[in-house]
Amino acid sequence: MIIQKTREEIELMRESALIVSKTLGMIASEIKEGVTTLYLDKRAEEFIRDHGAVPSFLGLYGFPNSLCMSPNSQVVHGIPNNKPLESGDVISVDCGAFKNGFHGDHAYSFEIGEVAPETKKLLQVTKESLYVGIRELRAGNRVEDVGNAIQKYTEAHGYGVVRELVGHGVGQKMHEDPEMPNYGKRGRGKLLIEGMVVAIEPMINMGTKNIKQHKDGWTITTADGKPSAHFEHDVAIIDGKPEILSTFYYIYKALGIVSNEEDEFRKVPLVV
Repeated sequence: MIIQKTREEIELMRESALIVSKTLGMIASEIKEGVTTLYLDKRAEEFIRDHGAVPSFLGLYGFPNSLCMSPNSQVVHGIPNNKPLESGDVISVDCGAFKNGFHGDHAYSFEIGEVAPETKKLLQVTKESLYVGIRELRAGNRVEDVGNAIQKYTEAHGYGVVRELVGHGVGQKMHEDPEMPNYGKRGRGKLLIEGMVVAIEPMINMGTKNIKQHKDGWTITTADGKPSAHFEHDVAIIDGKPEILSTFYYIYKALGIVSNEEDEFRKVPLVV
């Protein structure tokens, strides 16, 4: 059952989402060649707690850390470790924060040093597909309208769309109804309604759509060993239209990137 949020609850969720956004911005300023993912994980936990929240992922279903950090062929759910990042790596950093009774959930794929042009393109197209999907999150549309838009956009570039892992509703629980697949047929799936909040998160592979799970019970990699990309926003339906609660602004500020990609999804300017 889809849990509709009041405007007041959505504002609380925006606060949780922005804590995650600021955490990823902090990560963006520190993630580089030679740094370990375990160090970044510890920094993220400190940052989240310093902002009056608790890490959503730490202990969730038994997960051992605050960040899911998934480099290169890892799709999602990578466990932070002491292996230093190397130039040419790409890494998905997925983060959650719980405050005022609500979760925020947000992800970005970072480039480390000099990344191959074909991998840069994968990241660019995956991020673009996120906004292509968000545009379909409107009251009266269906869940698979969002997934269909993402699937068509990414498959047109020859990429594989992961089937086993999907986005989801978010609120007082990290994972709520509905599931938000990144594939599907238009006109199919649950009806999108006013007040719903979802995490839309394309997980797109350079090669095959197929994946495999490792013996640690968490790490998911592409079946062919090629890179994967992952971007995620929390999005609410307000007045029938999608409004992004999270932001890449803090990441872009740290990386010196200027972008207006989120502007169409905000009724009022982002307060930073």
